[in-house]
Amino acid sequence: MTEEKKTNQNIEETEENDDLKVVMPEANRVVMDQEVFKEQPDYLKVFANFYIAHFDGRDLEIMNLYDTDHNIVDINNYLRNNIHFPRKTLVKHVLQWHDYNFNNLLDEMKKKEDIDPESMVTYEAWKDWYEKRRSEIQNALS
Repeated sequence: MTEEKKTNQNIEETEENDDLKVVMPEANRVVMDQEVFKEQPDYLKVFANFYIAHFDGRDLEIMNLYDTDHNIVDINNYLRNNIHFPRKTLVKHVLQWHDYNFNNLLDEMKKKEDIDPESMVTYEAWKDWYEKRRSEIQNALS
């Protein structure tokens, strides 16, 4: 093949390739707004942290005594699906969507126990209450 024929053949191939050229449109990027978290009282944050610790330890029997409307099921489902979050983030997220479930548990505790959940703003206060409550049940069963 002569040089002129090769050049003509290359030009024809290039023209054919231009017909098949794919043009990609620019991607439309959408940025979601940062989630705004509700401001939660300290006692609720502490209680949620305490609850999650007992959820991790599979030790929610005492909490179950105060669950009249299946609040624990809702909370636990959320925790199971999002347990990969660090604890601090998980507390913030679970309270964003299930604060009413925690409040229902606390309301029931107020009715049945001689405690004021709003005054229990430390993890140790909840731990002491939980251990006291557990010892009462053990004594009643033995």
